[in-house]
Amino acid sequence: MTTHGGFEPVFCTIVPPHVLDKLAQAEDPSLAGPARRTLQRDAFERTQRRLTTVIGATAVTAAADGKPQRTIHDARHGTDLPGHKVRGEGDKPGKDATVNRAYAGLGATFELFLQAYRRDSIDGNGLPLNATVHYDRDYNNAFWNGEQMVFGDGDGEIFLDFTIPIDVIGHELAHGVTQYTANLTYFGQPGALNESLSDVFGALIKQYTLGQTAAEADWLIGAGLLAPRVTGTALRSMKEPGTAYDDDVLGKDPQPATMDDFVRTGRDNGGVHINSGIPNHAFYLAATALGGHAWERAGQVWYDVLTGGELKQQAMFVDFATLTVKAARERFGDGEELDAVSKAWEQVGVRTL
Repeated sequence: MTTHGGFEPVFCTIVPPHVLDKLAQAEDPSLAGPARRTLQRDAFERTQRRLTTVIGATAVTAAADGKPQRTIHDARHGTDLPGHKVRGEGDKPGKDATVNRAYAGLGATFELFLQAYRRDSIDGNGLPLNATVHYDRDYNNAFWNGEQMVFGDGDGEIFLDFTIPIDVIGHELAHGVTQYTANLTYFGQPGALNESLSDVFGALIKQYTLGQTAAEADWLIGAGLLAPRVTGTALRSMKEPGTAYDDDVLGKDPQPATMDDFVRTGRDNGGVHINSGIPNHAFYLAATALGGHAWERAGQVWYDVLTGGELKQQAMFVDFATLTVKAARERFGDGEELDAVSKAWEQVGVRTL
């Protein structure tokens, strides 16, 4: 397990701050109010994450090899974590669809990493998977806090229940995989790579669960999360970054697809949720060029880089791209995999060394 000098787990949310900032400025208080409260709650949880990093997290007991150990808690619209236990590993589904979706999503994430990459849970050592649902009131986010998953119910006006898209669950848990491997710094290009890797594996978890090929997949992150009143399809598009939404309240999706439109900003930790569109698009291009199931070849290359020990915490796009070319050659030789990966980075304007 690569730690590059020790874990520095970060607080990672699925809805970017720039989206909530825009929503918080809405004239309608029923839209602005939940967004403002969500931003305040996120700021508090972010501070708690830093304190936990300093003090140290609670030790956990690993699960049995090759089997998930899931526990779902209900916050009952409060903010104390983890909340009240409502379902444990092996328990039958209950009447709460949110609890059932969270349980299934944790299982799907465990399954993809185990079956495709022989990784036993997100830490590679059977880490129990814990989640809390019904967090706070009208909470417009879901997050990984370095120890567990937390899901809001949404405000019903802009966002629906955050357990609905399975890729949201997979995305947040994939932050845990990054935490336990490359531990990419959560700022600028390394932070955008951190976010992109979560989108990549979130998309792969959805595709694996649905049995989809790269050609059949929608390549959307968070499809089904936006309420009917929103003009948009998802939070992000890996196929066409910048097209996921264009709404009078949320504004327009700001993600670039290539380095020509790279966004320089001090907000959102240097644009980690914005510029992630560039490596996202590179993965989409590589995966669709290869065809078949994306987790088998393109996904394997990306996983090899994430877990191989050479990816530095401060890695830039060019560093990651160069390692994917190396990984493609080492695993598959000088064939179509190497060609697809190399061309994908060239198409988004990221050079390889």
